[in-house]
Amino acid sequence: MTNWNDKSKRLLKSELIKRGVSNTDLALMLNEIGVEETKASIDSKISRGSFSTCFLLQCLTVIGCHKIEIEEYESPFLMAAEPNEPYKTTRNDK
Repeated sequence: MTNWNDKSKRLLKSELIKRGVSNTDLALMLNEIGVEETKASIDSKISRGSFSTCFLLQCLTVIGCHKIEIEEYESPFLMAAEPNEPYKTTRNDK
């Protein structure tokens, strides 16, 4: 069974990586066309993979992606990998 949220997330992440665009860069680019997003909101949307088609099209447009091949994202070897370990945080409890 296809996990469509995961597939959407990997498609967008792969296109960002191909172009060297960070989520911070993406937020700035979206703001330039009048789409109010923050790095945090983009991180959250991409992490969930449950963003709207409108958001996907806005992102692909501002990064200069005008054509995608859906078949490319069928192979797990071509997809952006999620980290296998949890993020480490440091905390000063003084």
